[in-house]
Amino acid sequence: MALPKRSAILFLTLMVLPCLFAQSTNYPPKDEQIPGPAQASNFEAWLADIHHWRMERLLRIGYDGSRYSLPEFSWVRSNFIQPQMMIHERTFYDPEAGRYTVDCYLDNLESRYGGIDAVLIWQDYPNIGIDNRNQYDLVRDMPGGIAGLKQMVADFHRRGVRVLFPVMLWDQGTRDEGVPNWEATARLLTEIGADAINGDTLDGFPRVFETASDRAGHPMALEPEGGFADEALAWNTMSWGYWDFPFVPSISRYKWLERRHQVHVCDRWNRDKTDNLQFAFFNGVGYESWENIWGIWNGITPRDSEALRRIAKIERQFAAILASPGWEPHTPTLRYGIFSSKFPGKSQTLWTFVNRNEYDVQGHEIEVPYKLGVRYYDLWHGMELKPEVNVGKAVLSFDIEAHGYAAVLAVEGQAAPEGLPRFLEDMTVLSRRPLHDFSHEWTSLPQRIVEIAPTAPAKSLPEGMVRIPGGIFEFRVSGIEIEGGNNVGVDVQYPWENSARRHHFRSMKMKPFYIDKYPVTNSEYKKFLDATHYRPKDDHDFLRDWKNGIYPDGWAKKPVTWVSLDDARAFAVWAGKRLPHEWEWQYAAGGVDGRLYPWGNEWEAAAVPAPDKGREVRGPSNVDAYPRGSSPFGVLDMVGNIWQWTDEYLDAHTRAAVIRGGSYYQPQGSIWYFPQGYRLTEHGKYLLMAPSIDRSGTIGFRCVIDGE
Repeated sequence: MALPKRSAILFLTLMVLPCLFAQSTNYPPKDEQIPGPAQASNFEAWLADIHHWRMERLLRIGYDGSRYSLPEFSWVRSNFIQPQMMIHERTFYDPEAGRYTVDCYLDNLESRYGGIDAVLIWQDYPNIGIDNRNQYDLVRDMPGGIAGLKQMVADFHRRGVRVLFPVMLWDQGTRDEGVPNWEATARLLTEIGADAINGDTLDGFPRVFETASDRAGHPMALEPEGGFADEALAWNTMSWGYWDFPFVPSISRYKWLERRHQVHVCDRWNRDKTDNLQFAFFNGVGYESWENIWGIWNGITPRDSEALRRIAKIERQFAAILASPGWEPHTPTLRYGIFSSKFPGKSQTLWTFVNRNEYDVQGHEIEVPYKLGVRYYDLWHGMELKPEVNVGKAVLSFDIEAHGYAAVLAVEGQAAPEGLPRFLEDMTVLSRRPLHDFSHEWTSLPQRIVEIAPTAPAKSLPEGMVRIPGGIFEFRVSGIEIEGGNNVGVDVQYPWENSARRHHFRSMKMKPFYIDKYPVTNSEYKKFLDATHYRPKDDHDFLRDWKNGIYPDGWAKKPVTWVSLDDARAFAVWAGKRLPHEWEWQYAAGGVDGRLYPWGNEWEAAAVPAPDKGREVRGPSNVDAYPRGSSPFGVLDMVGNIWQWTDEYLDAHTRAAVIRGGSYYQPQGSIWYFPQGYRLTEHGKYLLMAPSIDRSGTIGFRCVIDGE
């Protein structure tokens, strides 16, 4: 039966469209990965299929890989191990000495897992949005300013480590930089000498970032967080790999298209890195060795650390071969669950192996064509292999432990390549202890609270303070961190807890104490300065709103801000007071009935300052402007005007302060800004690095005195 004319046209269109837009393949990529062959017997057909897909794909996108050939980007191919490092990492900066400790940071990583090739220095999230400083302000506020940053970058370069900084295109709610993000990023990172840009949450960098860095005379490598359109491979020379990990290893879509592209497999919350490291090694790509996740420590286990040390050593030694245009993933092996990639070079061929089985595999592993004069080396164990020759085939035998790794090098000619003998010696020493000898148990990192010394007890009500009677208080509070879920290690660890966690509860017997009725004001802080001539050693942004030692007209009764935790403690000591413990602050704010807000359980907008949602900030309100916000004890300005310093916590890698009360400033346009904590059952965790960057326009403090 003939179709009507319009129906026939529609039918033909529907038939033709898939031919126009689909690419024929039996193994279509899934996001950033191409699936491996379903069975070893499918290898030849699978390999031919993905070769055809690649050839056609590069034609379709008009691929130009010339940027990878520029000398400025030669380091990308050997950038295998790259952590994301919080600037708050305690081995990176010493606030007591006031100096960057790059060598200390790198020595720690060298000892634990063999060191790194590049570092992504992370300065903003999760603190960004506490006030209106933008992502570039937070770089400039790092200790030492631009001069200090240039020296810090130079210290990394001296150790052979490249430096990346991030860009957040979602940061459009804080202070307007006045120029497009690509120009601002290129200018700042050129000035400090960084090597590359990481694109937070970006599915590929827009090409304007390439143009901007080139125009600045400082071409930088671009590394987006997410996957991107294949066309952008030409200028996105690195990427993160958020991968799936089936039993049969998949291959990197981007490395298959462009062998010089560097991927860093990233699985930051996972505690067992075996899959991550095996897939990276199989593909000959890198790993994002990220442990300090927004101040939450997810340390790499000793077994994974040792595996990382060894696979990184192999990858660094043979970086040039790993960029081979003849890469053959899933080259056939002789054993079930053993998977290999073949990387042929001019006179050398490298095979990487992973054992996906949970048992050791010994004996015959791979069979290759026999060629007279070729020597084979078991790189993992640092020894030469003697092949069994059988009917034109060379059979290689070696051991691979459960969930383990192996690598073989074939060398044509009698002379060993330069550096190979020393490399084999090193691997011989490392392999004397098998990986299963190292603990694979993940453990959380303990925190401790920084002690607050008691004051001399007050015998009568001090001026400007409110007496808080003793009593039983059910202290219940949760951290408002955006990420981390309910994982152990999130938030803080109170002295009565055995680990850090998000949710806390304790029935407490409170002793009487006195607390300031209002936060410390500008006029009160001025009295302290006049009496003591206090000036912090690190004075960047100290009392930033003031001019020539004087606060602005009309600001006498506004809470003092732009004071660090140490600046607040110095005032407290002068006044014969101390900062409150968080549970004291919460008890004074809400009393004993478990209310959500100082005034009750229902939100009252009239009890707090109106939110400021602009890109510039108006400054806080007077401390006595909202009497409806009074607590049951008569304490005022606890919520919604400024955050307030309380306790400090630290572990081996991070310092953080608990801040209470929330603030009037609420930047808009992103879920990633520092969240508000108006409810008395919520607190903020503010990461600490140095006073220069810790000070904020929305954080102040109030003091307490112990009662008799």
